[in-house]
Amino acid sequence: MTEVMDEWAAPPTDADFARLREPYTAAMADGVQRFLQPAVTSCPWCGSGRLAVRTRLPDLVQRKPGRFRFDVCRTCGHVFQNPRLSPEGLAFYYRDFYDGLGASTTHTIFAYQTEIYRSRARAVAPFVTPRQWLDVGCGHGHFAKDAQSVWPDTAFDGLDFGDGVQEGVRRGWLRTAHRGEFADLAADLAGRYDVISMFHYLEHLPDPRAELTVAARALAPGGYLYLELPDPTFVLGRALGPLWTPCHTLQHLHLMPLPNLLAALTARGLVPVHVERGAAHLPIDLTCAVMALGLLLGPDPRLPWRPKGTTLSVRRHRMVWKAAPPVIKAAYATDRKLAPLFAAAGVGNVYRVLARRADPQDRSST
Repeated sequence: MTEVMDEWAAPPTDADFARLREPYTAAMADGVQRFLQPAVTSCPWCGSGRLAVRTRLPDLVQRKPGRFRFDVCRTCGHVFQNPRLSPEGLAFYYRDFYDGLGASTTHTIFAYQTEIYRSRARAVAPFVTPRQWLDVGCGHGHFAKDAQSVWPDTAFDGLDFGDGVQEGVRRGWLRTAHRGEFADLAADLAGRYDVISMFHYLEHLPDPRAELTVAARALAPGGYLYLELPDPTFVLGRALGPLWTPCHTLQHLHLMPLPNLLAALTARGLVPVHVERGAAHLPIDLTCAVMALGLLLGPDPRLPWRPKGTTLSVRRHRMVWKAAPPVIKAAYATDRKLAPLFAAAGVGNVYRVLARRADPQDRSST
């Protein structure tokens, strides 16, 4: 297991970067504007035409080409990418983000989230003792790996459209891998699970409410849907603008205020039984902002979707990332100090919701 883990987590080599330059050059030959759908003039959540620009930004993480915009609805507060990436565009900007060239970085980030994953798992204890748990959008199954220490008798399955879900089974983190779109697989999964979780998943979808409908139908009666999403109303997020993580992750298409989500759940027969705001906060905002700024100022000159590195770009990259560690360390320390203040105030960069599907045999649910 250790040998496999080390191989999986190994950073990409110069040869890995060089091998992808030709395919990326071909993919970008017709420009990247074609990856964007036409902009809309009304809110995709409530239909209001009262829109304002929230932020404009380039790709601050991978440094792939393109410019992007997030709008906010002045009526319901919904924040969304406008114009939105097309399916082809999402495939382009997902590529080498979680897998491929980005796999080692992704693994490192997820490996440091053990306590976050366990806190998510512990939060359901007052409401349900899970027997069968499906994690939708599970990636490689890092949550399930750590949640098993909280719920050792629970069977954790994973669903994702990437091949990482199968890797999770191979490592023993997941019992079963379901690969594909949830909507396509839900009929076969219906009634199997007493908990279905979606952690930082809905914001990636073109139509989050359609996915909530699918989840409501797939849950066993009396089962629970467990969600964690970025909170677009978070004060520090608004202050950081394009440097706030949920905005500079371009695969995020929708950022939903909590009241909007609660209303959507209720409309689908899912009764919210628990909401966490400040307690769910992740101490990452300033840390990720500093890292995004470093990636903006000193991108890796080997990146195959950028012009070939020059002596100057190599030197700049080295200088930026030689200076970055103490700044990142200070930002992380500040994030940690701010976390209890946000928790006490009942605000945070994410919120969690546990919602129960009504059981026809339970009169208290009617």
